[in-house]
Amino acid sequence: MKTRKIRFLKKPRLKSPFLIAAWPGMGNVAIRAVEFLWECLQPKEFAEIRPEGLFYPHEAWIVNSQIEFPRLPSGKFFYWPNPHGKHDLILFLCEAQPAQEKGYEYAHYVLDVAQACNVKRIFTFASMPTPIDHTQDSQVWATATDKRLLKEVSKIAVKHLRVGQISGLNGLLLSVAKERAMDGLCLLGEIPLYAIQIENPRASKAVLSVFGKLLNLSFDFVPLDERAKLVEEEIEKLIDYFKTGAAAPGPISEEEIEKIKKNLASVTKIPESVKERIEEMFRTAERDLSKATDLKNELDRWNIYKEYEDRFLDLFRPHRKTDN
Repeated sequence: MKTRKIRFLKKPRLKSPFLIAAWPGMGNVAIRAVEFLWECLQPKEFAEIRPEGLFYPHEAWIVNSQIEFPRLPSGKFFYWPNPHGKHDLILFLCEAQPAQEKGYEYAHYVLDVAQACNVKRIFTFASMPTPIDHTQDSQVWATATDKRLLKEVSKIAVKHLRVGQISGLNGLLLSVAKERAMDGLCLLGEIPLYAIQIENPRASKAVLSVFGKLLNLSFDFVPLDERAKLVEEEIEKLIDYFKTGAAAPGPISEEEIEKIKKNLASVTKIPESVKERIEEMFRTAERDLSKATDLKNELDRWNIYKEYEDRFLDLFRPHRKTDN
């Protein structure tokens, strides 16, 4: 095991543990779900992945009017002995996704810890953008490293993700798990296509409900319900704002509603991990123009192509040499 990047505070004795790993992503579905579990279970920290060389600083932190040393995202492991079930839990929480070219390496570090703890199954959560409204309950989709796992989860009301892509570490981790012959399952909660940049507590609750059924665990979802209500109220305020700005009086048309939904994406915050990935993709495209298609797809997926349009088109313009 590559211990230079992994630091153990202790090595707990665990009972047939399951690991749940999460990073920020679309709708913050995964990270909010695992943070909720952390608050409910109050697990104990036992290991971390050292971030040096896996993340690149991109901002300055100021304390007492002075610039501090660069702060890198933490990735920590926590354990929870399950008093009523046959599987203890390990939670892995990371504040950001690593640099794009470091993702595969980072996934191996996570799984090194998992294998050292004899983890029996890896779980990740993710989002599933679909044409639903922000007030609708999220359906849950599932994909796994093995048909046997899909058959198991089919006993619960979930849909199978037969084709598609799970971007970032919430997906990549399971691909690496399959390479290492480890069982892995991803639960994806539906989020509105027009609000992928807004956190979605409904989707986090949905995936946790399915996860709880698989492990025979029950949770008090009141905090997530309250958070969902607040988020939806903020979305409604945005909708009202755009309505009052409409030129035509009277009821808003379906066409205007679609414009509102697109505008919602443009006024919400993009996760820092996504901004970092886009910057890396621009650098890659500058070196290899064939990668520009991947960059365009990423910009479209987050509905931010207009924001980067001039810079994207510059990739295809010949640079003029000037004499100084």
